[in-house]
Amino acid sequence: MNFTPDEISKVHDFIKSLNSKHNSIVVVEGKRDEAALKRLGFVGKICQFHSFKGLIKFADSMPQYKNLILLLDSDKKGRYLTKRIMSQLQHRMSIDLTFRKKLTIATRGRIRNIEDLSVYLSKEVE
Repeated sequence: MNFTPDEISKVHDFIKSLNSKHNSIVVVEGKRDEAALKRLGFVGKICQFHSFKGLIKFADSMPQYKNLILLLDSDKKGRYLTKRIMSQLQHRMSIDLTFRKKLTIATRGRIRNIEDLSVYLSKEVE
C-alpha cells in the first residue's frame, strides 16, 4: 500500500487524540490490536475484550472507568460486539464510538482491523 504523507500524519494525529483522552480505557478485540496501537505510540489504558471470556465478565469489570472508547474492528464480528457492548453498558457509563469513525477518515477506509495499523509504522521509518 502506498500512503501519502498527509495520511501518515492523520494516523499519528489520531493516536495523539486518543492519548489525550484521560480517565478512559480503549477496548480492542485482542492482543495484536493492542500491540499495533502501542507500536504507534498509544500510551493509555487498553483492554482486550477477548481476554474476559464473555460479555458478562467484561461488562462487570468496566464500571471502574468513566469513559469507554470502543475501537473494535469494522468487520461483521466487530460491529456485532460493538452493538452488544453498547446494549450492556450504555446506561452505566459513557461510551465513545467517535474514534472508530476518526480512524476510518484518517486511513481513508483502508484499515478495517485495528491490528493492520502496523503498516503505518513501517512507513514512518522509511
